[in-house]
Amino acid sequence: MNHIFKFFFSAYEHTPVVDIVLEAIAFVFGIASVVYSKKENILVYPVGLVATVITAYLLYKAQYFGDMMMNFYYSVMSIYGWWNWSRKKDNKKVIPISRTTFLEKIIGVLLVIITMVITYEVYEYFGYQIKPENYIDIFTSGIFFTGMWYMAKKKIENWTLWIFADLITVPLYAYRGLGMLSLQYLIFTILAVQGYLAWKKSLDKTPVI
Repeated sequence: MNHIFKFFFSAYEHTPVVDIVLEAIAFVFGIASVVYSKKENILVYPVGLVATVITAYLLYKAQYFGDMMMNFYYSVMSIYGWWNWSRKKDNKKVIPISRTTFLEKIIGVLLVIITMVITYEVYEYFGYQIKPENYIDIFTSGIFFTGMWYMAKKKIENWTLWIFADLITVPLYAYRGLGMLSLQYLIFTILAVQGYLAWKKSLDKTPVI
């Protein structure tokens, strides 16, 4: 038990109290946002916005620029998703849960590649030494980028991408000694599986026109 406690808290021995509090807030709000997303509740966006803005700031301080870029993008996409999910016509949601089209799949692949290239260039721009784990960060950045876009469009495949990238991110953050974030992404993985099942159930009930 002491080893588990040490793993999660030893990294914070020299961390400013303000940063610890901010990370704790981002932790709670981040999990809450995924819960709201699973329920197709629009609160996913304002709640998630708090988490992503704080996380982007903390990652910038830690010089994890790939992850920082993703959280900055999440913040921007949260505003778009908030607007998109809130649109109604004749008191009905304009954007229902659906599957990606062939074109959206192609766009998704291109977004992954473009995001990876841009993230790599950001590391180069800041003159940050790219370590082996940073290449994993660059790869997951592309997956998360596309997943967020799919979520804003209510595509069920967003959950598949979240699950895949979350499973990679859990050990990545554990390796970096970021115990709290590693635990958060483990919880994200579980919630993403639940989210996929919930959205699939809703999608299966939707009548085919």
